[in-house]
Amino acid sequence: MMMIVDGHNLIPHLPGLSLGDIDDEGQLIRILQEYARVRRKKIEVYFDQAPTASAGVRKLGLVQAHFIRSGTTADEAIMARLRSLGKRAKNAQVVSSDRQVQQAARAHHAGVISSSEFAADWLALMEEVPGLDPRDRLLTNKEVEAWERLFRQGHPPAED
Repeated sequence: MMMIVDGHNLIPHLPGLSLGDIDDEGQLIRILQEYARVRRKKIEVYFDQAPTASAGVRKLGLVQAHFIRSGTTADEAIMARLRSLGKRAKNAQVVSSDRQVQQAARAHHAGVISSSEFAADWLALMEEVPGLDPRDRLLTNKEVEAWERLFRQGHPPAED
């Protein structure tokens, strides 16, 4: 069964994520990748307010991320996706707490999961599979080196 996720609607419901985070969308995508892998689901996630240059679709493992250009909303894109699925929409689950999106999902006979219900399922899954949360992983050597370079910027080299 495919899941269609209202990304910005879900982010505030997941512990440790905030819409104010610089990489909130990337963090959510990593969580959804792990969720899709363990639950064996294909996921489409929709984010609105993408600058024109960044708008588009990116396939990231079992997750397909839709970055919707400014001027239209993720809600409208999700509803259009449900219409395009036609009768196959009954094989989809829509993750959103937005009433209009939920109503459209029900009208197309798709399942509806509220953002808080998805968050509860994610928390339960993390308890079942320790180390699942991608935000808890150790940094690679390359990432550590990048952080060290960043911290050294603007500081004179250490004298021996």
